Amino acid sequence: MKNIFTITLALVSSLAFSQIAIGKSSVSNTSVSLEFGNANKGIILPWVTSQGAVTGAVNGTIIYDTADKKVKYLKGGSWFDLSINNTGVVDTTIQDTLQESTSAKAAIGSDGAADNTPGILVLTDTDKAMVLPKVASPHLNIINPAAGMMVYDTFNHLVAVYNGTVWSFWR
Repeated sequence: MKNIFTITLALVSSLAFSQIAIGKSSVSNTSVSLEFGNANKGIILPWVTSQGAVTGAVNGTIIYDTADKKVKYLKGGSWFDLSINNTGVVDTTIQDTLQESTSAKAAIGSDGAADNTPGILVLTDTDKAMVLPKVASPHLNIINPAAGMMVYDTFNHLVAVYNGTVWSFWR
């Protein structure tokens, strides 16, 4: 219920302001479309059964591929791995029985209502960015991370991605 309220609030707010802050009262500056508060929590990427199952994706799309348990992004029409080789077992049962709602979409930005880009969450501004949730040493401070979690590590100044077994850190 809380998630439905948050998504509804984000959609309504996006129509009025085109800038969204989640977990805090406002965004940090005018160059931000979406920003998260600091509460030792991350953003969970969409889970897909395989990168091949993603149709209509555009460059910049980020997913969690349950087939090989990796976080990937699309660049130049090719998928790139953002997680290290996964040798562990990832429990995906939380998602296994769920069905995708193909009409679910939130678009944030000045042209959000008119945007046709496929995706669950689409940031439509061409002059603003998303600020990832900020967590100091997420491998120590996020107690039970979910596969596909992504944060910015404020201690090491790196992007941190959790593939369900281990954290990967990117400059």
